[in-house]
Amino acid sequence: MMTMTTPAWFAELQEAAQAEYESLPMPTRKIESWRFGNIKQLDFEGFTPEDQTNITLSIPDLPEGVICMPFEEALEKHSDLLQQYFMRNTPRLGSEKFAALHKANVKGGLFLYVPDDVVVETPIEVNHSLSGSNKISFPHTLIITGKNAEVSVLDRFSSANNEDAGLCIAVNDLIAGEGSRLTYCALQEVNLTSRFIQINETTVERGATAKAFTLNTGAQWARNESLSKLNGEGGHSDMLSCSIPSGTQQFDQRTFQHHAAPHTNSDLLYKNSLHENAKTVFSGLILVDEDAHYTDAYQTCRNLMMNDTAEANSMPGLEINADQVKCSHGSTSATISDEEIFYLRARGIPPHKARRLIALGFSAQAVDKIGNEVLESAAFEAIERKFATL
Repeated sequence: MMTMTTPAWFAELQEAAQAEYESLPMPTRKIESWRFGNIKQLDFEGFTPEDQTNITLSIPDLPEGVICMPFEEALEKHSDLLQQYFMRNTPRLGSEKFAALHKANVKGGLFLYVPDDVVVETPIEVNHSLSGSNKISFPHTLIITGKNAEVSVLDRFSSANNEDAGLCIAVNDLIAGEGSRLTYCALQEVNLTSRFIQINETTVERGATAKAFTLNTGAQWARNESLSKLNGEGGHSDMLSCSIPSGTQQFDQRTFQHHAAPHTNSDLLYKNSLHENAKTVFSGLILVDEDAHYTDAYQTCRNLMMNDTAEANSMPGLEINADQVKCSHGSTSATISDEEIFYLRARGIPPHKARRLIALGFSAQAVDKIGNEVLESAAFEAIERKFATL
């Protein structure tokens, strides 16, 4: 087995991150970023870090110049790039303490660099497997696209078995260079005894387009924090999510659309289909900086309540500090109407199948916006697996 050498800068960074983790206080529900959150899920006593990473990569034939390899290998072979881009932004949506824990313990994940003017036509697929057994895994995904480059990545998170409780604290850094197109899709299907935290940081440069889609169907409790910062004129960001909690599952979603340059555009669409006693929390903010004139930003969270016992809490928000902007936000929670059921029953579809079809159609809107057939197909297959259990 090949022995990897850890660069000195990374060892020092991890040591500092461990000290930071120990110094930061635990979140409380008095903090706005944890409002309505389930603080009890943050008790990690009895969990220990994984001894090794459990990751497999499906890498197509890549154009010349593309670097795609496991994170730990990239640390040795491309240390300069990792030092420049690895977790260069401080998380701002509530999980700063757990981001520090991730930084202190990360061992594996994906490193992908696509140089200027290179197009990777076939999606790169990554599979992360949680072993459970009260272990914490820290998968990291770092994607960098050069000028006018294009790439798409599928990140899958699953459990090695359906019984052992595990904890995953995942971080993905997405850096879309000038004029590039970056599409990222994360499918979270871990077992129902595990907990899951994912922190996403997307940076969009001038004229670039970044799409980040997250699907949540697994985990006893999951928290997703997603920040998209638009640094250059003409930048565009799509923030998409589809969550299907059932039983007593709880999904906590926090988002931040940061417009730091003029003539930028962002569009957020989160769709939650809640079954049985499930619960979701959504809190989103659009921030427009003083000089970010002519911003065009949208934020939409829609909740479909499949049972009266389900609970959805939504808190959209705006902070606008510039002129000539077009921003809107909104959230809706609704049940399936009798008219919709009647329409399908009149065409010979039984009531339970009619409800399932409507819920599938509700989720499909977010998936359709991914704009990549391979990624959309993978997302729909995961959704079908979830509905097969309901």
